[in-house]
Amino acid sequence: MGLLDDLKGKAQHIIGGNEKAIKDGIKKAGDFVDSKTGGKHADKIDAAQRGASDFVDKANDRPNTAPVTDQPPVAGEPPVAGEPRQPGL
Repeated sequence: MGLLDDLKGKAQHIIGGNEKAIKDGIKKAGDFVDSKTGGKHADKIDAAQRGASDFVDKANDRPNTAPVTDQPPVAGEPPVAGEPRQPGL
């Protein structure tokens, strides 16, 4: 599993059940940055807000194919179902 896939899996786990609060935070953060930049970058900030909100909306629609673990597999142990086999293990 690649780094980005691992981060997406962890984000999906964290997002579960907290969608409204996270989207409110995204809006507040974007509005704060917009106010500090005097509206110069409003289009880019709005695009970032939409992208982040879309990710939150879609996070629970995507299947998490492998369990999220904080520790790498131990050599000699069989791989966890759904995880790709790593060379040399």
